[in-house]
Amino acid sequence: MSDPKNLLVSKLNSKKAIIGIVGLGYVGLPLMLRYNEIGFRVLGIDIDAGKVNSLNAGKSYIEHISSDKLAKARETGFEATTDFGRASECDALILCVPTPLNKYREPDISFVVNTTEALQPYFREGQVVSLESTTYPGTTEEELLPRIQNDTLTVGVNIFLIYSPEREDPGNPDFETRTIPKVLGGHTPNCLEAGKALYEQAIDQVVTVSTTKAAEMTKLLENIHRAVNIGLVNEMKIVADRMGIDLFEVIDAAATKPFGFTAYYPGPGLGGHCIPIDPFYLTWKAREYGLHTRFIELSGEVNQAMPEYVVNKLMDGLNDAGKPLKNSKVLVLGIAYKKNVDDMRESPSVTIMELLQAKGALVAYSDPHVPIFPKMREHHFDLSSVELTEHSLAEYDAVVLATDHERFDYDLIKSKAQLIIDSRGKYREPAANVIKA
Repeated sequence: MSDPKNLLVSKLNSKKAIIGIVGLGYVGLPLMLRYNEIGFRVLGIDIDAGKVNSLNAGKSYIEHISSDKLAKARETGFEATTDFGRASECDALILCVPTPLNKYREPDISFVVNTTEALQPYFREGQVVSLESTTYPGTTEEELLPRIQNDTLTVGVNIFLIYSPEREDPGNPDFETRTIPKVLGGHTPNCLEAGKALYEQAIDQVVTVSTTKAAEMTKLLENIHRAVNIGLVNEMKIVADRMGIDLFEVIDAAATKPFGFTAYYPGPGLGGHCIPIDPFYLTWKAREYGLHTRFIELSGEVNQAMPEYVVNKLMDGLNDAGKPLKNSKVLVLGIAYKKNVDDMRESPSVTIMELLQAKGALVAYSDPHVPIFPKMREHHFDLSSVELTEHSLAEYDAVVLATDHERFDYDLIKSKAQLIIDSRGKYREPAANVIKA
């Protein structure tokens, strides 16, 4: 009888394996397109019937992924389904599901657990299961391993378990799924070999580490590094502001040093599906070992306080104009978490909107990438994007530049807005109607 690992590796190398992508969002869809593009048959699985129906009709619901690409994938064998039973058809199952925090800033891995349990009856010999969701070290061993192994399936012998964190950067034109190196850890050496065969087909460089825990920690370190450095520059921004110094000018000058300095820029807080969330996965897990991660938690405090800092700057600006914030009309410019994308996850702009609304302001927003405020798990606004014109800008008591999309007409905004609260450093030259925040 053929060795299950060798048979699986052979199927992957010859592109005869069927790839199952579970979770068809910002991570799952680019991965699906990549495997489809290189000749694999790909089956997408998601609990959201609306997403499945859109994909099967060749229509995209993510701005930077074109419907043309999805239509082409459909023509070349891609199919989406809500039927988890079809997972048994797949030789590889790649889990790309959300891992948010709960209201206590603790990891919510219910999506990972529930997805694994939904797949549980359909795991079979000769499959490789990969978790890509960002999570705390130990999740793959503690949560997936016991749900995959049973009387007939032994991980590392006839079914294979790996962890390979996603590294998508939506809207970044310099990188794509293929060119971003892929970190990979296997539960056993056989698992690692199966994982390499899975990802080496689609990714230019696969970087292996010794364990799934090491791979899980790698992803956390990458994002904690960013969170801590952004926390540092956000704190520096407050200090520099008090001293009458433009921190953006300082950062640009420091960035001319060709060694030992990496430029990070301040903003209104952290957004996206990784940077505001992932550090707290480690702080939570570290408590199990009696450790207190002070650097991580301090940067979290600084970054979470930034939306309030921006609102306070707005209140000061209105106050100088003799206006209270209550009943003032405030337009928030940009509600995606970063420029040039439609991704709203953990966007500090939304927190700013909620703080403004709670203080009685009349809040509106403008975002060329988000025409209608989407349904979100925790935030609810019945609003649509305001078109920026000379007339519309003049109607507002203040505008808050929260996300610096390239499609905004910054000259128009500067010439027509009564008051601009600039949290992104777009307006470097002093102006009577611009307050840096």
